[in-house]
Amino acid sequence: MENAKSAPARQPAPPQGWTRSCLWLALAVTCFHAAYTSLQFPAAGLMIFGYALALVRLTHQPSVRRAFYFGLAAGFLCGAPQLWFFFKIFNLAAVVLWLVLAFWTGLFCAIASGAIRRWGLAKAVWLIPVVWTGLEYFRSELYYLKFSWLNLGYAAPPFLSAHIGMYGLGFLFVAVAAATLVLRAHVVAFGVFVLMLFWAATISGTHPPPPPLTIVGIQTEFPAANLLPKVLTQALAKNTNAQIFVLSEYTLDGPVPATLKNWCRDHSRFLVVGGEAPANNGNYYNTAFVVDTNGDVVFQQAKSVPIQFFRDGLPAPEQKVWDSPWGKIGFCICYDLSYTRVTDELVRQGAQLLIVPTMDVEYWGRHQHELHARVAPVRATEYGIPIFRLASSGISQAVLAGGSVVAQAPFAGNDVSLAASFHLPSHGSLPLDRFFAPLCTGVTVFVTAALIFLPWKERKRSPLAAPAPAGVGTARPHEPNFSAGN
Repeated sequence: MENAKSAPARQPAPPQGWTRSCLWLALAVTCFHAAYTSLQFPAAGLMIFGYALALVRLTHQPSVRRAFYFGLAAGFLCGAPQLWFFFKIFNLAAVVLWLVLAFWTGLFCAIASGAIRRWGLAKAVWLIPVVWTGLEYFRSELYYLKFSWLNLGYAAPPFLSAHIGMYGLGFLFVAVAAATLVLRAHVVAFGVFVLMLFWAATISGTHPPPPPLTIVGIQTEFPAANLLPKVLTQALAKNTNAQIFVLSEYTLDGPVPATLKNWCRDHSRFLVVGGEAPANNGNYYNTAFVVDTNGDVVFQQAKSVPIQFFRDGLPAPEQKVWDSPWGKIGFCICYDLSYTRVTDELVRQGAQLLIVPTMDVEYWGRHQHELHARVAPVRATEYGIPIFRLASSGISQAVLAGGSVVAQAPFAGNDVSLAASFHLPSHGSLPLDRFFAPLCTGVTVFVTAALIFLPWKERKRSPLAAPAPAGVGTARPHEPNFSAGN
């Protein structure tokens, strides 16, 4: 017989009602937009933890279906306003893309809710950050409509991504948020402790030697090819010590013309310029060309991930780094920088600097440019290498290895230039999340399969059993299964 004097076990909190769920939904949307408000206030990015906290609370619903709908609403209300420029590009089809992006948030809430209902809150709380990371990595890197923007890691201050990476940072935010489902005062201490560790890990006790490489970029959107030598000469007059000049993606509508090769030879400067390398069947590769001081094209790199639904060339058949006179330099073309599987390969090959020619059309609006500008500081922090990103109409950036933006050209600034000097580190390194984020995706697939298969197996074992009342499944008391209420 149970000891009458023993303390009763602590019961988990009941699922959220409609009123409280709507309040959590409002908090999630408010914190998300506050975190993504402006590049001018990076500390506001810490508000993204409020989004993670509210979203995790929305998973604790009386039915999986309701959890999915609340997650879908959160994803849509957060994503659509931030990606309103999609409407300028895709018209009414933008609504479908917003719903696709919101679907992953809804799926997260559904899987987390199903895990809570089948295995109980105490056990499921360990799975919630794994599921979040697995889905975020899959939708950002693996499937056809991959799109990494609006991740938790892009909203937070870039220094927090050091060593652990943006997916790892999202994992920690969601893990702390999930812990609030079973813990109270301990959570604050845990969160502060983790942030202190990040601070300690990112503080450097040494200063680099004087920077040996100066790069100049000039913002030009669809310029006339015959005017480019004049534009470069004007930039050289302002930056006489610059060794490399950079022009944006799609500056040229073909290979490098003789006029630009002659300019490099006459002024003894290197040039990186975006153009098109011919391919079979009338197609082409969206390419970054490197012209040396002799006027020869000594290196070229095609875009690895052409943009879906755009005329953007063929995918690059391979990735390589340029063995420049200053060290190994890797090239990303525009959105390539958003995909870690592209940038990781360059770092594995020893890239000490990334140069990123970018085409962000002025018509898409300021907010699109501001969202895109969040990527480079995070990448520079993750790998510990500098990045020079030159956009056609802004926002161009020179970012040091620690994520600090030391030079920036505004939106929309045609013919505006920026210059920066870099010390190239001996090498970069991959953050920890590059190793466990794919594993989280695998675990998420397994958990989802289990939540679908187990109820089916249980029903198959008891085909003559009376149907359960509405809202009641086959799990233990207080732990209904995934299919209940679905």
